[in-house]
Amino acid sequence: MNIVILGAGQAAASMAAKLRALGHQGPITLIGDEAEPPYQRPPLSKAYLLGEMGLDRLTLRGAEWWTEQGIILHLAERATGIDRARRVVLTDKGEHPYDALALTLGASPRRLPQTMGGHLPGVHVVRNLADIAAAKPALVAGRRLVVIGGGYIGLEAAAVARKLGLHVTLVEAAPRILGRVAAAQTADMIRALHRAHGVDIIEGVGIERITGTEAADGVTLSDGRHLPADLVICGIGVAPETALAEAAGLAVDNGIATDAQGRSSDPAIWAAGDCASFPASDGRMRLESVGNAIDMAEAVAANMLGAGADYLPKPWFWSDQFDAKLQIAGLNAGYDQVVTRPGAGTHGGSVWYYRDGRLIAVDALNDARAYMIGKRLIEGGKSPSPEAVAEATDLKALM
Repeated sequence: MNIVILGAGQAAASMAAKLRALGHQGPITLIGDEAEPPYQRPPLSKAYLLGEMGLDRLTLRGAEWWTEQGIILHLAERATGIDRARRVVLTDKGEHPYDALALTLGASPRRLPQTMGGHLPGVHVVRNLADIAAAKPALVAGRRLVVIGGGYIGLEAAAVARKLGLHVTLVEAAPRILGRVAAAQTADMIRALHRAHGVDIIEGVGIERITGTEAADGVTLSDGRHLPADLVICGIGVAPETALAEAAGLAVDNGIATDAQGRSSDPAIWAAGDCASFPASDGRMRLESVGNAIDMAEAVAANMLGAGADYLPKPWFWSDQFDAKLQIAGLNAGYDQVVTRPGAGTHGGSVWYYRDGRLIAVDALNDARAYMIGKRLIEGGKSPSPEAVAEATDLKALM
């Protein structure tokens, strides 16, 4: 069976490795539009942007590994279409026939429209190596940065910029930071951390536009204030890459829609990672995380070879900001109660999420013990009562 993987990120690398580990002897081809072989994305907004990690440590596999595994890389090659009738991927450099095709296309950062100044030089996003190469020279101590968006990417970029000595203002249109992804108690801990390091956080105020003629020189807020800026970083979320799938007539529903095993509406085409949505108990789910990219890609690899097993996610996430690590286990969607526990340090603690009396997620800031125990409880289907979590002197006793 000739397998083509379209997209060359974490999911693609994990899928290719798993196919070989499971004994697939046929051709495997990876096609990616970037010039670099598959690399890690999370460090881009953290250690790599700070200069603490080089490209050699960013790449997921050395060049010799791909050769040894007999996996063909077609890099700096942009896919232009999928001919489902002929089972061929069309690119700007040729055609690639397949017996089975996997779409691991990831997601793209949302940008402000041109009418709001989103096109101006000096306005940056953080998603790939090219984005970092464009932003890094401007991150000079003493300069003024405005970060638009109070999600994890925006907060991580703000933390790095402060560590580099910039004056940083972060603007969040929603009533508070992390409004879509975390409880107010977690947001309170993260806000206190940033303010302790000198980040100015403005919440509940929208963006009127980014100002400037030749380049961005500031941000006008919806309340009339103007924030001078030498550069702007937009961290307003990502959208799944679905254009190729839509053009090919595949079903799309908050990502490329797959069945429980990762198969798209075309039985010869599969999808995994940030671009894919799969069935969940309350609708469809799409996860944007390294953990999901790896786990779903490996599950789909097995199913491409006939395993026939449904993908059951075990969600986990993390975010490094300043000297703090936020670790998250589970999914907090639909929570109706939270329990908080203090941590050992100044900036730390854990937030435990419940829905209908059942533990569904844990946020742990600088509290690896709470994260590990919470993760094991959730994955094991165990749910200590909120009162037990609040009162426990030793979390391990909850196991």
